[in-house]
Amino acid sequence: MSGVAGGGRCGWARTDLSIPYHDTEWGVPVRDDRLHFEFLVLEGAQAGLSWETVLRKRDRYREVFDGFDPAKVARYTAAKVARLLRDPGIIRNRLKVASAVSNARAFLRVQEEFGSFDAYVWRFLGGTPKVNRWKALTEVPPKTAESDALSKDLVARGFRFVGSTIVYAHMQATGMVNDHLVGCFRWRAVQRPAG
Repeated sequence: MSGVAGGGRCGWARTDLSIPYHDTEWGVPVRDDRLHFEFLVLEGAQAGLSWETVLRKRDRYREVFDGFDPAKVARYTAAKVARLLRDPGIIRNRLKVASAVSNARAFLRVQEEFGSFDAYVWRFLGGTPKVNRWKALTEVPPKTAESDALSKDLVARGFRFVGSTIVYAHMQATGMVNDHLVGCFRWRAVQRPAG
């Protein structure tokens, strides 16, 4: 199948970073707010870059962004942002770093309104993952009607770096949609309940 590497793995997973990420994390339904926030920050940071670049810097992001605790990130000052922009271990783009802080504040407002970000975000898919049946990477869309709707709502709530393509990448990463190819060994695995 086009896009499925030897061993039945999605063809985009080819490196020492992307293979373990693909095999253990990508597409697993996330119900944890901290992890949702982590992916929002990382997907926004990735805009215009490769996901491989983000994976290489992920551990440092976890260190300097206080484990992606949105309450802590929301309190970052201009001085903290300036320190982050000098850190070569992260993507030093002023707009992306500033958006992580403003997105943390918007994230907290969503938590207050809906009880959790998780409760809010899963509403866009009726609370359950959408299971796709792609046979080739070329079939996987860059965005969908659901990511369009979520992106529009996030923007209205003050989030930045949440265009529909970025939001769809978030939905894929957090298992809101199962975009593993049907020939991939993970396609069935991510559909099983955890535990």
